[in-house]
Amino acid sequence: MVDNSMKKSQRNAKNRRGRVNKCPVEIGKEYDVEITETTPNGVGMTRIKGFLTLVNDSQLGDHITVTITKTDPLSAEAEIVT
Repeated sequence: MVDNSMKKSQRNAKNRRGRVNKCPVEIGKEYDVEITETTPNGVGMTRIKGFLTLVNDSQLGDHITVTITKTDPLSAEAEIVT
């Protein structure tokens, strides 16, 4: 006979593994970045610890300091520190 409780917990653990996205950036924290790409709308894109970060009012090649203003499981938004 198969222990169904064991089977269920393994399946749930496997499903959760794919959903856990710990964001490597923190809201309010400053990071020194280089804008490596831009979107078609002209928003600068960079990666902080491999995590996509969008920066308004930036241009390709800018070396800037940004503050994280918003995060979601796939990306973050940041503002340039003045």
